[in-house]
Amino acid sequence: MAQSTETTDWVSRFADEVIEESERRAPGKPVVVASGLSPSGPIHLGNLREVMTPHLVADEIRRRGYQVRHLISWDDYDRYRKVPAGVPGVDKTWAEHIGKPLTSVPAPKGSAYPNWAEHFKAAMIQSLAELGVEFDGISQTEQYTSGVYREQILHAMRHRGDIDAILAQYRTKKAPAKKQQQKPVDEAELEAAEGSGAAAEDDGSSGSAGYFPYKPYCGNCEKDLTTVTSYDDDSTELTYSCTSCGFSETVRLNEFNRGKLVWKVDWPMRWAYEGVIFEPSGVDHSSPGSSFQVGGQIVGIFGGKQPIGPMYAFVGISGMAKMSSSKGGVPTPADALQIMEPQLLRWLYARRRPNQSFKVAFDQEIQRLYDEWDRLEAKVADGTALPADVAAHSRAVRTASGELPRTPRPLPYRTLASVADITAGHEDQALRILSDLDPANPLASLDEARPRYDKAEAWINTHVPADQRTIVRDEPDTELLKSLDEQGRESLRLLLDGLAGNWSLDGLTHLVYGVPKVQAGFSADATPKELPPEIKTSQRSFFALLYQLLVSRDTGPRLPTLLLAVGQERVRHLLGA
Repeated sequence: MAQSTETTDWVSRFADEVIEESERRAPGKPVVVASGLSPSGPIHLGNLREVMTPHLVADEIRRRGYQVRHLISWDDYDRYRKVPAGVPGVDKTWAEHIGKPLTSVPAPKGSAYPNWAEHFKAAMIQSLAELGVEFDGISQTEQYTSGVYREQILHAMRHRGDIDAILAQYRTKKAPAKKQQQKPVDEAELEAAEGSGAAAEDDGSSGSAGYFPYKPYCGNCEKDLTTVTSYDDDSTELTYSCTSCGFSETVRLNEFNRGKLVWKVDWPMRWAYEGVIFEPSGVDHSSPGSSFQVGGQIVGIFGGKQPIGPMYAFVGISGMAKMSSSKGGVPTPADALQIMEPQLLRWLYARRRPNQSFKVAFDQEIQRLYDEWDRLEAKVADGTALPADVAAHSRAVRTASGELPRTPRPLPYRTLASVADITAGHEDQALRILSDLDPANPLASLDEARPRYDKAEAWINTHVPADQRTIVRDEPDTELLKSLDEQGRESLRLLLDGLAGNWSLDGLTHLVYGVPKVQAGFSADATPKELPPEIKTSQRSFFALLYQLLVSRDTGPRLPTLLLAVGQERVRHLLGA
């Protein structure tokens, strides 16, 4: 049963709330929405939800004529926690940098970027540009080291007792232990826990001198393995010692810029400083004692209010194993955009409410997703789509700034994938086959089918195992042809006799499905309702025979596409004409 637009178009509903709240808190000022990303490793498709959720809401608000700022805080001043596995150009020697700010860690070998954080930020920035996401990027390294937050840090230190009291309410409460289960590949989930600074941190320095919500980075080894041993509110003199290298020093916090507030204090401080009205958070932030819940109390110390903050669910990956964002090989937005157009990826995030999980497909499921998308495009074009589907489609294909670039002739993705598979990179052959799909309106150039064709070709080359690729035979399978009975030989004669007159995608589809019908004494135009059930069995047997004779397998690309790809002359040769 279809849901109403009111319940399914979550973007409009949040836009209403955010506009109303912004007018109440900061009338006449731009609406501020925010995301946070930690470039501790590849920024994956789960983290992308941290950006797409506020982006879609911000874009809807822009469409209504309001000024909006979408802030992305790059948490590049977070500590480097561990050496990710499988990242090219990284080895165990990177372990010596654990505890340093991400911007003080060397980039992987061979990188063109100056440090670890910039290396992993770059790919995400490129992907966001392709997706049409407008944002204001804020480097937390720049904010902290330039002294932008100095007053907020001093304020937090003056009110450390109040902060400690809030945190103390949760320190003894432990969430129930989760039972770890190995999930099958098609249920793999990408948690967004490492976006928005959610890296596991302590609540601050709680040594013999008391609680402090501030962590200096060591002046000798640059690591955050430090403990504040004394602090004077009047002079702002702070003394710390480093447990890693033994270094200690006394500094004046009102002129010291080499440290940061701990995460559960840092996040609400930023809400107040930036005036954030809307910022979503992952399910990891929504449990008792989580940073979002605790931040809702701490933000008041800084004179601010907690943003509207919907919880968003995990993003699943169809066709890849479960990974965390600090491991190499994790599927990123760039990986997805290599095999799908930006519109499709935007649609996946737009059509589901934030608290609904969904999957991004890297396996055969991508072909079904594209079929679904093309059906939606057709319904929108002819006016039969449901209002909520129209809204999701609109958010996928355009932003307030205009339409995203699109493929001029969006041919079916599964057809393009089959053609790319069969032609193995020969563009002239691909153009020949694609032009034969609709002889009355042939492609003038392969560029008309791009970028969708390139995405399908990339999927074939990077995500289809070698044993599933299509290799057309060079010579006829004479043994199989000799072994055919009269019915088998007749089925091939009927097909070959009809090739010339049906040489188009629709014509060949009609032909290959019609041969078994004609053999059974029915019209080639007979509908399934007019046919006995055994016709389906005959069709399957006929298809399997053709696949064996053409590609030496029982299955393969859709037969009409395969026949077009092989070409009439070669088909006749392989079928023993």
